[in-house]
Amino acid sequence: MDFDVANDRSIRFLNALGGASTSRVLNLFRIAQDNVDNPEHLQKPLFLSPVINKAFLIKHRTRTDESYLFASPRAVTTKIVAPFDPTDLRAGGRALFVEQRGYAESLRQLGHYNTETLERDLSVLRLLHAVPSLDPFLLREHLRNNKIEVAPSYFSISQGDQERMHQFVSEELSKLVILAGGGGEDSSNRLVSAMLSNEIDEKLEPLRMTLGLTGNDFREGVFSWRGFLYYKWSMGKFWPDVMGVLREINSIQPHGSLMTEQKVFLGAARRNIIELVRDNGNHVTKALSVYDASFLDLVQNQSPKTFRDFLLSAPYMFLELGEKLGAISHIVSFWRYRFPLGSRQTIDGDELATIFQDFSSSFGERLKEEYSHIKKPVVIDVTAA
Repeated sequence: MDFDVANDRSIRFLNALGGASTSRVLNLFRIAQDNVDNPEHLQKPLFLSPVINKAFLIKHRTRTDESYLFASPRAVTTKIVAPFDPTDLRAGGRALFVEQRGYAESLRQLGHYNTETLERDLSVLRLLHAVPSLDPFLLREHLRNNKIEVAPSYFSISQGDQERMHQFVSEELSKLVILAGGGGEDSSNRLVSAMLSNEIDEKLEPLRMTLGLTGNDFREGVFSWRGFLYYKWSMGKFWPDVMGVLREINSIQPHGSLMTEQKVFLGAARRNIIELVRDNGNHVTKALSVYDASFLDLVQNQSPKTFRDFLLSAPYMFLELGEKLGAISHIVSFWRYRFPLGSRQTIDGDELATIFQDFSSSFGERLKEEYSHIKKPVVIDVTAA
């Protein structure tokens, strides 16, 4: 069947996104362009299908008119968009949701798979679908933890950010050395290395015994623990830019004349986005404070119960926190990509409405007004093929 092109905004937003990736959008086509002469990128691909390996992956809030595509309700899914013409995203593309009805066969057709390559890429998509955002650190750690080795080029983490992230984690986890049975700098380094590796092995056994967790609970808890550490570090990195971006969103004026309904829509959208960022930011801060309090109890009082209970609930909290933080991070990173600091903010009303619609939908909010006069490309569900 064809998607209702009046309701699908993905391609319009990808056209505005251009060459960037964010925590909600993994731009594999641009990554492929940037690494055309990188042999490791070709030897260790994220997906074996050349079509899927040059597509867009999007963390997508499921709309009411899309719910029939799934066997059970879901708030967030992963959307694959393969452009018809990657040099002109306005031409539209073919779209598929992970785990929609007939998903495996639809992916086979879209990616031109044989059985062996299909099974491998289904496994990778299943792993990417399980994480709440497309942050490169989380993707890399989750894939490595599941024995999937791909080229580093797929995860655009700068060397400086990697070093700063590892230093942040080192400072946090060094407080656990005594509890984990260590006592010096070497013990601290071993614990940090074990926590940051993709293996949950005997090096962490003293910590597992201290917390009193079973192997599977400990494995899932440690991955979520890493995620919380990444979110805490990431929050400190991008949050200082949030207020500046919100001020620009509130003040930006598109060029050209606007119809009355456009002015009303943009005004409502500005207020909506600012309120959503504020409310979800407060939620993120509270969730991180739960982590901080339970970790502090573990370190200062050497009482593992609070932190053990936190780790047992962490997988659920991790998903919700990742969605909210990913939405805020997406707004900041996209806005700064589209409007670099010091640049002239030139945009027309239709594109600004498209951006505002995407920002709101990333929190699960659907704005009441949408514009039928905005030209929309065709996006085809592959089950129609």
